[in-house]
Amino acid sequence: MHIAIVGAGIAGTATAYELACDGHAVTVFEQRAAAAEEASFANAGLLAPAPMIPWAAPGIGGPAGQRLFGRRAAVRLASGAGLSDLRWLWQRRRAARTAGDAAVTALARFGSYSQARMHQVAEALQLDPESSRGVLVLLRSPSDLERIEPAVRILRETGADLRDVDADTARLIEPGLASDNELAGAIHVPDGESGNCRLFAQMLRYAAQERGAQFIFNAQVTSLRGGPAAVLLAGEREPRRFDAVVVCSGLAAAGLLRPAGTPLPLAGVHGYTISAPLREDTHAPQGTVIDPVHRITLTRQGQRVRVAGGAELGAADGALHAPTLQVLYNAASGWFPGGVQWSSPQVQTWRGARPMLPDGLPAIGAAGAAGVWVNAGHGACGWALACGSARAMADLIAQRIPEADLQPFAPRRF
Repeated sequence: MHIAIVGAGIAGTATAYELACDGHAVTVFEQRAAAAEEASFANAGLLAPAPMIPWAAPGIGGPAGQRLFGRRAAVRLASGAGLSDLRWLWQRRRAARTAGDAAVTALARFGSYSQARMHQVAEALQLDPESSRGVLVLLRSPSDLERIEPAVRILRETGADLRDVDADTARLIEPGLASDNELAGAIHVPDGESGNCRLFAQMLRYAAQERGAQFIFNAQVTSLRGGPAAVLLAGEREPRRFDAVVVCSGLAAAGLLRPAGTPLPLAGVHGYTISAPLREDTHAPQGTVIDPVHRITLTRQGQRVRVAGGAELGAADGALHAPTLQVLYNAASGWFPGGVQWSSPQVQTWRGARPMLPDGLPAIGAAGAAGVWVNAGHGACGWALACGSARAMADLIAQRIPEADLQPFAPRRF
């Protein structure tokens, strides 16, 4: 089959690789000039466990009212936020009440499957995307555990290795943790993992190209159709026909799929990251550290540390929110003083969208039009679910039964 893929982020490049491995002729259309230039560019990089990723699913992080409203609301309405964003917040709050545990369970199981598939791909191609192992969730007080209790409970029910450790043991696992910070204990996930999402996406792009996939950059898909499947590019008068089209275009997926009969209530929940080089290895994170109170992650990526957090709705005209960045700086220097070169010219700040559906789960499967498929809306878990969703998509197109249960991710569930 000749298959078109719309979008060359982590989901698109992983899908291109899997389809090319199955022997299909693959053409990827990307509106940017390179792969992984948008949501996959400088995200947190936390790969597993998926339910522990901040903003992974509704119902994790504290009472819904505290998360969405008030002076210290977890979600900030930036300039450009409108009624559609408020409607999405209401849908997410409702999802926390009606499908919270189900969504977390689906993330836990599919995240485990996707991590295993990522390891298979990385080992087959001999790739190392600056990975680090181990996740430590810091607990300032016993009440902090309540914020992530659904994720902890369900991960344990699904067989994940989560270990309760005291403050002294936590500092043995992460020797760079500041000794004067209040710490009641932590949850240690030895099999937790992080890495450089953009680097892995670029590696998958090259691997897909070696297997015959073609990537066309600076090519914006303005519309698509099914039966037969086709895409129309900006500046072209006639659509290009294919045997199938897979939409992996993040936020743009909603506009492309609506005419095809699959409405996706996607929102761009924007997050921030700061990446900086190491100053002293033993004073920096060795793996990943999560601050569940402020929903901040600190991940080790080779010779750099990346701190991630924040949640904004609205375009904000591309402006960076200085108070949010300051919270990230304070968290990194407070937990790991002396470990990072914050004054280095190599420090990189980034604001990017998490294309998210209200229940936190992606849409994976057939769209409403014949020959049109969707693999989008991975939200905060794009890196964590990409390899699994790509393999499942390739199986669906080949009319094979995927190894993972895709029922929770049905595109037309809304």
